Amino acid sequence: QVQLVESGGGLVQAGDSLRLSCATSGRTSSSGAMGWFRQAPGKEREFVSVVKGGTSYYSDSVKGRFTISRNSAKNTLDLQMNSLKPEDTAVYFCAAGPTVITSQLRNPGAYYYWGQGTQVTVSS
Repeated sequence: QVQLVESGGGLVQAGDSLRLSCATSGRTSSSGAMGWFRQAPGKEREFVSVVKGGTSYYSDSVKGRFTISRNSAKNTLDLQMNSLKPEDTAVYFCAAGPTVITSQLRNPGAYYYWGQGTQVTVSS
């Protein structure tokens, strides 16, 4: 059983930075995918960033501003978010998918384990 617990969300102004962290417990495969998704009110959950096998993937909307990092020794997955925009406002979820294939990395339905989410609000 894998448990994921997010932290680090909050209320910031446009242009500020935040660092989200996902603490993992249980057995997570180093070859599996772990990443971040987000969901704004009234919208579907969307892909933000994922790391699999040492390769990082980003949505076009966050590329160049967000950085994902996985620390296997500490069992954490972090998301450094810089130059935040009001449109980044959402609940951010950590996800793990031991068997996610590369073509499905951006599909939230491919992930088996989810955290409870942490709210990020960016004011203009």
